[in-house]
Amino acid sequence: MSTHDDRIARDRAALREAAGQGPAARGLTYLKLSGPGWLQGAITLGGGSLAGGLYLGVLSGYGLLWLQPLAMAAGVAMLIAIVYVTLSTGRRPLALMTKEVNPVLGWGWAGATLMANTVWCLPQFSLATGVMRQNLFPEMLGGEGGLAVTVAILAATTLAVIISYERGGRGMVVFEAVMKLLVGVIVLCFVAVVVRLGLSGALGFDAIAAGFVPDAADAWTTPATLKGFFDAAGAAGAEFWGPLAAGERRDVMLTAVAVAVGINMTFLLPNSVLDRGWDRDFRGLAVFDLGLGLFIPFLIATSCVVIASASQFHGAYNEQLVAATPDGAVPAEVASGKAVSGYLSLLDRRLAWERGADEVAGLGPDELVAARAALPEADKRLAAILTKRDAADLADALAPLTGATVARIVFGVGVLAMALSTAIVLMLINGYVFSEAFDAPRRGVVHFCGALVPLAFGVVAPFVWSEAMFWLAVPTSVFGIIFLPIAYASFLMLMNSRRVLGDDTPRGGTRVAINIVLCGALLLATFGAGWSIWARTAPFPGLGVPIRWVAIAAAVAFAAAAVACRRTGPAADGQEAADGNGATGVGSPDSADS
Repeated sequence: MSTHDDRIARDRAALREAAGQGPAARGLTYLKLSGPGWLQGAITLGGGSLAGGLYLGVLSGYGLLWLQPLAMAAGVAMLIAIVYVTLSTGRRPLALMTKEVNPVLGWGWAGATLMANTVWCLPQFSLATGVMRQNLFPEMLGGEGGLAVTVAILAATTLAVIISYERGGRGMVVFEAVMKLLVGVIVLCFVAVVVRLGLSGALGFDAIAAGFVPDAADAWTTPATLKGFFDAAGAAGAEFWGPLAAGERRDVMLTAVAVAVGINMTFLLPNSVLDRGWDRDFRGLAVFDLGLGLFIPFLIATSCVVIASASQFHGAYNEQLVAATPDGAVPAEVASGKAVSGYLSLLDRRLAWERGADEVAGLGPDELVAARAALPEADKRLAAILTKRDAADLADALAPLTGATVARIVFGVGVLAMALSTAIVLMLINGYVFSEAFDAPRRGVVHFCGALVPLAFGVVAPFVWSEAMFWLAVPTSVFGIIFLPIAYASFLMLMNSRRVLGDDTPRGGTRVAINIVLCGALLLATFGAGWSIWARTAPFPGLGVPIRWVAIAAAVAFAAAAVACRRTGPAADGQEAADGNGATGVGSPDSADS
């Protein structure tokens, strides 16, 4: 028996022994054996979670603390369904999707995941290099040559962790330990920031507690903190700034709902549990693992980011930014470059609303600066309030309250762990896509080559990151959002398929309850994804057509292709599927006993 088989046998025996003991003993056993859930936590706690939490705090204060946990709870419910189907059948997920649901949807799912892994690795490397050079090691890495050295360190680190995974056995233990450590560091760093803020008296604990209580009315109304600023802006406040803030707030809310669980997470989970050798005996462990490694860290970390952002930015503005010359020549110590460009962009939108876009576009540089300077002070304040912030802005804002050590080092380490853990897991998932596509083992040359693709793009990103990346980011995000509800719907159908699950198909009241929860998760994801697409009014790169229409056309095209390639009966060769446990290949869930 191999070392891998020995470990699975020991784990299975430990689970059976724990089953006859109390909840505490069972929990300790589950904690010891956990793993894949931490990978899910590592990927979801990335730059996107940080940016989303920051802007939620800016726009809504503590009022929407309930939103991201609710979205993640819905996502976890669907992930539980995915892992249940996978462990009950023991079949490889891509083969399961293409043979039991639809080949077009299955390969589209893999393709969207591949794009997401590669493209979303780019900002992780850019975020990590920025944190290392600006927050953690400015003296060592901030000068000439510092960028190349930083990228080399990050590349070597991520590559070493992936190599440990490829080695299996002891290497797999090291890999999972590293991922648990990174997730733990993320959580502890952001908790430390919030604790320090609390000790300094900067937090309103009653408001924080109230923010965790879902309130649909609060989600669609202007926070009282901002209303006074809109009133001060007069007609512009009512007609320009109010709708703009409401739209931004609505978009960030719905996007958070749509992407709490990303398309690549749905591909990672089934592969990672099969990679561990888990089967139906491990289903209870898998559910516990998702709660411990994904939901709890996500709840704590994102809540801390929103709390810190709300305490510093909601209803507040950078007076130095407003007073600075409106030509972009704002000193670095006043605000980050991203904040400055965002502030000036809002001023330009305000001018375009008043004068017309064509007139503003025709202004010379000096005329544009003069026009910005002539705007009322109330408009400048609102622009500064609504400007999107990044990690550097939050660290600077926290320094007077938490001290330079917490703001620069603790916060920097947390953000670095976010970027590194996400990049590593994206590489891992990309290897899974290659392995599935070529029907290769989950470790080996094929997996390793797949894992190198995001790394190759990622190490280039810090040197060339620019608006040109929009060309890659836009189609990737569009296809990822389109396929997330499709993946959800596919596994929902599989969860109800007696032909696929056999005796493991949920029955009676349990089946009804499960379907109510999963349908709710599907509706949330579909609504959020649909709104995210409809809100994309910017032109698609190179086409000039609004992104929303390109996305809708892509969705219609995929739907037509899926219908054309649908399976209406048993597999054409009449043979049993060769993957996994030998379950019979079927037509589509249309023919399943649903």
